[in-house]
Amino acid sequence: MEQEEDWDRDLLLDPAWEKQQRKTFTAWCNSHLRKAGTQIENIEEDFRNGLKLMLLLEVISGERLPRPDKGKMRFHKIANVNKALDFIASKGVKLVSIGAEEIVDGNLKMTLGMIWTIILRFAIQDISVEETSAKEGLLLWCQRKTAPYRNVNVQNFHTSWKDGLALCALIHRHRPDLIDYAKLRKDDPIGNLNTAFEVAEKYLDIPKMLDAEDIVNTPKPDEKAIMTYVSCFYHAFAGAEQAETAANRICKVLAVNQENEKLMEEYEKLASELLEWIRRTVPWLENRVGEPSMSAMQRKLEDFRDYRRLHKPPRVQEKCQLEINFNTLQTKLRLSHRPAFMPSEGKLVSDIANAWRGLEQVEKGYEDWLLSEIRRLQRLQHLAEKFQQKASLHEAWTRGKEDMLSQRDYESASLQEVRALLRRHEAFESDLAAHQDRVEHIAALAQELNELDYHEAASVNSRCQAICDQWDNLGTLTQKRRDALERMEKLLETIDQLQLEFARRAAPFNNWLDGAVEDLQDVWLVHSVEETQSLVTAHEQFKATLPEADRERGAILGIQGEIQKICQTYGLRPSSTNPYIALSPQDINTKWDTVRKLVPSRDQMLQEELTRQQVNERLRRQFAAQANAIGPWIQGKVEEVGRLAAGMAGSLEEQMAGLRQQEQNIINYKSNIDRLEGDHQLLQESLVFDNKHTVYSMEHIRVGWEQLLTSIARTINEVENQVLTRDAKGLSQEQLNEFRASFNHFDRKRNGMMEPDDFRACLISMGYDLGEVEFARIMTMVDPNAAGVVTFQAFIDFMTRETAETDTAEQVVASFKILAGDKNYITAEELRRELPAEQAEYCIRRMAPYKGAGAPAGALDYVAFSSALYGESDL
Repeated sequence: MEQEEDWDRDLLLDPAWEKQQRKTFTAWCNSHLRKAGTQIENIEEDFRNGLKLMLLLEVISGERLPRPDKGKMRFHKIANVNKALDFIASKGVKLVSIGAEEIVDGNLKMTLGMIWTIILRFAIQDISVEETSAKEGLLLWCQRKTAPYRNVNVQNFHTSWKDGLALCALIHRHRPDLIDYAKLRKDDPIGNLNTAFEVAEKYLDIPKMLDAEDIVNTPKPDEKAIMTYVSCFYHAFAGAEQAETAANRICKVLAVNQENEKLMEEYEKLASELLEWIRRTVPWLENRVGEPSMSAMQRKLEDFRDYRRLHKPPRVQEKCQLEINFNTLQTKLRLSHRPAFMPSEGKLVSDIANAWRGLEQVEKGYEDWLLSEIRRLQRLQHLAEKFQQKASLHEAWTRGKEDMLSQRDYESASLQEVRALLRRHEAFESDLAAHQDRVEHIAALAQELNELDYHEAASVNSRCQAICDQWDNLGTLTQKRRDALERMEKLLETIDQLQLEFARRAAPFNNWLDGAVEDLQDVWLVHSVEETQSLVTAHEQFKATLPEADRERGAILGIQGEIQKICQTYGLRPSSTNPYIALSPQDINTKWDTVRKLVPSRDQMLQEELTRQQVNERLRRQFAAQANAIGPWIQGKVEEVGRLAAGMAGSLEEQMAGLRQQEQNIINYKSNIDRLEGDHQLLQESLVFDNKHTVYSMEHIRVGWEQLLTSIARTINEVENQVLTRDAKGLSQEQLNEFRASFNHFDRKRNGMMEPDDFRACLISMGYDLGEVEFARIMTMVDPNAAGVVTFQAFIDFMTRETAETDTAEQVVASFKILAGDKNYITAEELRRELPAEQAEYCIRRMAPYKGAGAPAGALDYVAFSSALYGESDL
């Protein structure tokens, strides 16, 4: 013990504390010196020659010190004091800055410090209460003894003792006949203190070491003086500790039983909540009723993301914690020789694992269905828009065509007009034939929308049927009009060749213009930069044909110009219309202007689409770069944790520290997973569902991450259980290392489990002589579930079973018998007096009435109660 721990010389500067210490230490020394027939009056003067100091040490230690020097010279005194200080140092006390010269010179501070060091070593250090010693042990002893008393709350060795009630409570607890505690008042501290001092001096042989007025009038009484005085009570009442030890044993057993029951209740509650959540969640995930619109399906997808991001992670942690709690509970029950915990029906760990696997299967199916439905609706939306556009263009083209074909204008027309009508009809037929592909395309779009179960398929079918019926009628009317015009052609003159030439060249050019406008207004659906670049290339090729088309337009307009020139030359009345074609030069120019305006617009749209696809490509690469780093990291960590679990070295605390560091490293890595989740969400918001740059999907990463968290948690739990086993059974680190080395040597598969043949070989190598019957008995102990493997924890339990130092039912019965005063029964009053209130009431509720003869009313059977704690029959 180092003196500096409990000695602060600066505190002696307080005169009140110095006065208290001088009086207390003097009284303490005299309580021992009077056994040798002497005493001291002045503590700093009477120890200067070292003689009484040596005598004091001989009395309190029971040992002989070297013969003192009898001379009166200074060096004789220093020699005697040094002999005393050497004896103190030989007891393991390190004296700092205390020398013989200072004691000989009468230095009060040093003398008080030396006496406090002696008090600590010989009066306080050996105090031990519930694995605490010295000051903490003495404080715990005081707290335990005064806990039942009103107005007493011992938290320290200074202010907690000022009102005198704590000292009176200590005396009353052990000698209730000396003090009537009920008559004491908290507002009379001096009276309480003097009562305690007088009773202790008169009946307990504890001299008065303190002044009541000094304690009350000092804001913070001297801690060392109080500790010195209180330690005398501890030693005076040491004989009463046997009953307390028995009570402590019972409290320990009951505390273990209560804690195990609490863990069982927590497991049942947590298991019920988790299974109920799974029960509520599975029907939601099994609901595969699609939505007719993309926005509604997007809301479903967002709800599923919220489930994955917000609702499921806490349940994953609860599942992991549930398994850890179950393993810890079983370990504690096994170590305390309690029956194994069997959860309620349907709440086994395996039941929860099966329910969880079912949840994940339904969850995967729901996600696949969501993505499939979104792709289907996306495709439907694109097809519907394309159908509406092409149907509108076709309907615009056919508008008025039936009326035009039904006209009988050729009957009153001139020869040139009839010829013109015939040629015009031929041009119409050419145009009609060109539109055949459009009608077939419209019908194909309608068919595909029906196959994909488009929600407005009825209106699409109605419109498509109307277009097809109109198209058939146009074909019939066209054929009828051709027959009529050909009959009239024989009666008419040849049509003007120039107008015919105009019609022949303008019609296909007009069709080309219509096709160009349609293509420039066409919508697209692409998923990659390459597909977009292909559209851009096709558009550039189209733009390259514009100069040739412009020349063709000039040639066609030149024909019309030549017609006008001829009319002007020969004074003809120019016809306002071309008899062979309804198309005018103004129409061609108008459509040409439309094409030229649409070209830059489509340029911009394609560039925007290319930019969007490039952004998507960057997102793919960004996600792939992180996923390709995170995936192998998680896999490596899983393998590393597996290797750590199979080949742990060092003490369990070092292993735990290493595993905790690994766990912290894994937790610190969570930010990378969160960033990857962010990138994954950006991809899904951009409707990007494929990525050729990585084999890792977000689902792979999530599953790997959950597996890694579960693996490290289970490994830490295994080491914690080994610590519980070691502490409960008193194993040394060398024994654990030897067990681990033997286990690893025969663990052929390096998976943390031995097969029966390997386990038999391991036992034989350790000196066991095993027959078939004996080995079968051992296997029922280490593999009670007949799983066909032996875990390291089961191996340790078997190896330490015979030497385990744990409480048994017989020991608990013996402890109760001490509290009952050797009676075969115990009363509620005795339980409340010797045990804490909570555990006393626990025993009273659980104990059956004593049925033996000669017992008073209300007597309780502690033998049956102790047997029930350990699952045994009556002892």
